[in-house]
Amino acid sequence: MSENFDKLKAKLAETGSLTDDEITAAAGLTDEEKIWLNAERYDKQRGKQGVITLEQYVAANKVLDTAAEDSPEYKAAQTLVDTYEKQA
Repeated sequence: MSENFDKLKAKLAETGSLTDDEITAAAGLTDEEKIWLNAERYDKQRGKQGVITLEQYVAANKVLDTAAEDSPEYKAAQTLVDTYEKQA
């Protein structure tokens, strides 16, 4: 493992995020190290988003049916529905 890999791995563990630019700009990374960093980064991002259950999805759809389109409840429910449909 390269020194840059260890630094980026530590930063990812500490902050929970890395950018594509940080990974591509790091000199001396092998393809395997880049793949590992990207996989860990996406795993952490997915963990932050959480998983939306079917029950939450159904409840959000009920809010969409009853709430006014410009209300904060409607917008939050729409975000939840969109996220659920992307993860499915």
